[in-house]
Amino acid sequence: MSALTGILYAVLAAYLGGWYTGYWSGNFSLLLFILTLVTLAFWLAERFHFAPARAKAAAELLENDAKRRQTLAAQGIARVDGDVEGARQQILQQPWWMDWTAGLFPVILIVFLLRSFLFEPFKIPSGSMVPTLLVGDLILVNKFHYGVRLPVINKKIIANNEVKRGDVMVFRFPEDTSVDFIKRVAAIPGDEVSYLNQKLYVNGKPTEVQPQGDFYDESSMSYRPRFLEKLGEKEHQMLVDPTRHPIFHPDRKDGPFPFQENCKYSPEGVTCKVPAGYYYMLGDNRDNSRDSRYWGFVPDENIVGKAFFVWMNFGNLKRVGGFN
Repeated sequence: MSALTGILYAVLAAYLGGWYTGYWSGNFSLLLFILTLVTLAFWLAERFHFAPARAKAAAELLENDAKRRQTLAAQGIARVDGDVEGARQQILQQPWWMDWTAGLFPVILIVFLLRSFLFEPFKIPSGSMVPTLLVGDLILVNKFHYGVRLPVINKKIIANNEVKRGDVMVFRFPEDTSVDFIKRVAAIPGDEVSYLNQKLYVNGKPTEVQPQGDFYDESSMSYRPRFLEKLGEKEHQMLVDPTRHPIFHPDRKDGPFPFQENCKYSPEGVTCKVPAGYYYMLGDNRDNSRDSRYWGFVPDENIVGKAFFVWMNFGNLKRVGGFN
């Protein structure tokens, strides 16, 4: 059992290390669910088998010691050596492998419930959301903002707030649902959204944009024009490089995306009608983001939650705080 416990925690450490360094994405919800079940099994075994067995052995030790003392007393020997209480405590002591499995079950269960229904940590892997979010930002995602969903299968069981234009949302990538993406909601069901000549239009109206000076992009070691854009109720910063004129075209790896016929591509950009139950996502780093302009709409069942807070950036502690 001790060897099995060591293997379990070695696998967990390797998984978390690979996740943080970006070697793989995986399904952490599933892993946490499995850990909860495994530690539950150890907890049940401890409570109904191992702990009673240790208690029985400790009771037998005391009983045998009492019989021994009684026999010696009958022979006139009143003083008997032996640290029975110390031996009893050793018998009752929980082994390390049980302490690190059954003992951690309540903690893992609480983490599983918090992560599944309240808040989930997320690491920014790329520069598609610069300047709002930088590579290395560790953020919190509100899991219940858009409704309560069952863990692992992500099935919504209780509705909450509606998705709004301008929300920063984490979702399961349509091309590969084992990978979580983060982008900004540009359009909601029923909207007509256009990105033409580096300008965003929603239902035929251009978004309000104000120049904010240059932004120093550390990844490219260059200055980029920064703008303040109002999309929905709140303003946010975003980057547009007037020197670049990318040509957008659908390039989803698994073929045409659902409702691709709702989109029209041209040398000026792309215009799409967002179908019911889907959302159109853009990165704030508009010229360095592979988003809905390329792989299409995000279905409601792919939603993970609303991003709202940077809780750590080990390279820049000033990043800690809320964002729009």
